Amino acid sequence: MSDDPIRGGLSGDKVLLGGEATEELYDQGSFGRPVDGGLQLSLVEAAYLLDRSRIAVRLEGAELDFRSFFEKATAIEAGFEFRYVVYKDLRERGYYVQPGVTDFRVYPRGGKPGKTPAEFYVRVFSERQPVPLKDLVEPIKVTRQMRKRLMLAVVDEESDITFYEARERELKGDMKVEVGGGTATLLEDRVMLWDPESSERIHEGGFYGKPGGGRLQLSLVESAYLLEKGLLGIVDRTGEPLSLEEFVRRSRSVEEDFDMKHLVYRDLREKDLVVKTGFKFGSHFRVYKRVESSRKVPHSEYLVHSIPEDHVFHLPVVSRAVRLAHSVRKVMVFARDDGGMVKYLEIGRLKP
Repeated sequence: MSDDPIRGGLSGDKVLLGGEATEELYDQGSFGRPVDGGLQLSLVEAAYLLDRSRIAVRLEGAELDFRSFFEKATAIEAGFEFRYVVYKDLRERGYYVQPGVTDFRVYPRGGKPGKTPAEFYVRVFSERQPVPLKDLVEPIKVTRQMRKRLMLAVVDEESDITFYEARERELKGDMKVEVGGGTATLLEDRVMLWDPESSERIHEGGFYGKPGGGRLQLSLVESAYLLEKGLLGIVDRTGEPLSLEEFVRRSRSVEEDFDMKHLVYRDLREKDLVVKTGFKFGSHFRVYKRVESSRKVPHSEYLVHSIPEDHVFHLPVVSRAVRLAHSVRKVMVFARDDGGMVKYLEIGRLKP
């Protein structure tokens, strides 16, 4: 390898190098993309190589130092500085990194472009950047179709990087329950089942509600599900029976996001999972694969939070949720309505 830098020119959002770059940079280091008689580098690749004096870049006859090139690149390509931080970090960890259908594609350690498939597609975000749900759903679909994994690289204000993996998750439990019987009363924002025998049967049979004094207190979503399945009758405080439609109407007036929570709760229960409130963990639900007995409750496996189709993620909030879930040995899952079907999006910490 020559000690002299390979010379090229900045043209639009690419740096073009001569033919000698192909062997030294592309064949040996998998930098750039061969074009007619030369090598084409992305701006982040060029900045990385320029900082290491591997290349020299000219613009309109003048040679650019690293600072000048970096400042021009940030003006040409939105988010360049974040992508550069991530590209540099991954390269210095020993990964081969190339521009891809997302921001980058990353090859497994020991792998190399042309010899092994890429393992990850990478999306880069600033911690301050709001992320619409669709900006995660589409890359997840692409990575799944291409049999890759999606890495989210979040760059904070000090240029430290936190890596996450985002993927669709299938949830399935092993809690086959058939419980029922009794009539409960809708109070202000919860439902009370008064009969001790019915209370014990429903609680022990499906881990519904919170027992106390021979009675069973049920949440609105639990009650709606049991009413919908014909496993519980509900009356108001005057003793007037409530239809499912009337119960849902009243629940909406108490709980703004009741419909979404109800949809997700129903789906989780239909997947044979046990669902309880996740309030203490900052999410809608904590979810168990199975609960053998109310006297010996295991750790829940998942924290599930319901989000609408137009949800926008704020990354500091996501960071807190994922870190909390990890600290209590659970998986953080976001549930969304996809055309009447519930889809589950898992986001977890990743250590490249």
